[in-house]
Parts: sequence; structure tokens; C-alpha cells
Amino acid sequence: MTYPFDPELAAALSLMAEVDITDLTAARAAQAAELKAALAEADERGTEISHTHAPGGNGGPPVPLRIYRPEGATGPLPALLSLHGGGFVLGSPDADHELSLRLCRELPAVVVAVDYRLAPEHRFPAALDDCYAALCWLAAHATGLGADPARIGIWGDSAGGGLAAGVALLARDRSGPAIRLQHLHSPALDDRLATLSARRFTDTPVWNRRNAWLSWQRYLGPGVPGSSGVTGYAAPARSADLAGLPPAYIAVMEFDPLHDEGVDFAGALAAAGVRVDLRSYPGTFHGCAAVAHSAVARRITDEALGALREGLGPLPEGSRR
Repeated sequence: MTYPFDPELAAALSLMAEVDITDLTAARAAQAAELKAALAEADERGTEISHTHAPGGNGGPPVPLRIYRPEGATGPLPALLSLHGGGFVLGSPDADHELSLRLCRELPAVVVAVDYRLAPEHRFPAALDDCYAALCWLAAHATGLGADPARIGIWGDSAGGGLAAGVALLARDRSGPAIRLQHLHSPALDDRLATLSARRFTDTPVWNRRNAWLSWQRYLGPGVPGSSGVTGYAAPARSADLAGLPPAYIAVMEFDPLHDEGVDFAGALAAAGVRVDLRSYPGTFHGCAAVAHSAVARRITDEALGALREGLGPLPEGSRR
């Protein structure tokens, strides 16, 4: 199909690596090579980066964490749990390193990036258990990190967005740490792939229906996606009860198989009484924010930063959580 992409994004397409997770070994090797080059050029000035582990949940192994703190920051800062994308099968905190640096410096905030386990080696609920364990660790250690435990948000991109929504559900149902904002960027929320965008966008850049189908098969197990046994923790669009969740900021891209499930989830949250800020960007595709020089990518990131500043800002005088 021919898509009316934003002109700046269309011009950059030839320079963007194609994502094909059919051969997962090759896809992981290609991403590792690409990220190695990007990491070598990352500007880490103004940040302090450290590494630690959170105790694993449900008997799982310790969860690797990368922590970003702004140099010289004073007073309790907001904290942001960052969950990378990659279709549940690719990625690490390296994928969002430059963004994590920017969030750390410009919010400013303590950013904790989670290196959760990947499928198919580790299927659901391994990744979700790791992310929830990281949230619990962050809440318990926020003060020591110079962060405010009452101002914790979750950021997730693509598969990470689906995991962020699942973590919010777990935190509500387990009376876990309070979350001020769930920030879901192009989230993967629905294993059924039955929306119009999921059926229509078979050849879109970066992410298409086949990649989406493969990612759910590997995350949940062959033949499981679309079946009646999939829970809302695995695919948050399946949740029948969204009441009591934290406010949500959801960004969706026009020519993305995941577009409609993000829009539908925003509507379901609003119907359940949850405050939602939904942003839909015309002429865009999945992952286009990586084209940092384009005006639309700058707008996507600037508006995300603004929403995080507002959502994680100081509590009103006299209020408590």
C-alpha cells in the first residue's frame, strides 16, 4: 500500500533499519549492532548512571536495572520506571538510552530502566513479573535515590507500553505502589489483532501485522493468542475492569497496526472513570519518534515531556496519596 506519511518521515525511511522478527537470532544481532553505534555517540553529560538488581518476583531471578540521576539535582525528584519496546522478544535499556538521558535531564527525574526477560525463552508472565518487581524496588528505594515515592510514573513503548499497563493493573489489584501516571507510547495491548488497523497494516514500516502476530505467539506461546485463556495482565485490552487505575497518557501513530487498540483502550479507560490524555499523530508510523530531526518526532517527544512534567509534578498542598 501507499501511505501518506509525513514528508520528513518518508524521506528518512530509506535510512531506517527494517525490523523482521521472523529470524529472531538475526533480528537480535542486527539490533545489537545498531545500538552499539548509537551508544558510542550518546551524550551522557549531566547524568549519573549506575546499575543494580531488584529481587525477582514469583521466584524469578534478580532483575537488572539501569538508573539515571541528574547531576547536582536537589530535593526529591519524580521517578520514572522505563520499559523498552521490542515486541516482547527484542531490546534492552540500550534501546531507550538516549531517551532515558533526555528524560533524566529535562524533567528532571530519576529514571529506572528495566532489563526484563525476553520471549520466547521466557514467556508470560516472566517480563511482567520482572517489571512489577522493579516497580516495587523503586518504591522501596525511592528516598535513597533522591526521588519522591509519591511521584512514581511508568513509561512504556510498544511492548513496553503493554507491560506498563499490565503493571498498573497488578499494582491496583495487589495494593502495590501508587502510580501517578501510566505513559503508554504506541502500546501493544491486544493479542487478538482484530482491530481494523491490526488487519489493515500488513506492510507498514518498522512494525506490521506479521511482526505483531509473531510477537504475541512468542510471548504467550504458540496458539495461545486469541484464545479465551488470555488475561488482562497479559493483554490489558482484555481487562473487564479498568476502574481505579492511574491517569493515562496514550500516544498512537496513524499508520501503525497498534493504532486502534490504543484508541480503544483510551476509550475503555475513560468509560471506567480514568483520566486519559490521548494523542494521535497523523502521517506517522510505529517507531517514528526515532527520526529525531523531523518536526513531528520533536512534537511527539516534547508533548510527552510536557505530560510527564504535569503528571509527575508536586502534589497539591495538603493532599496525600
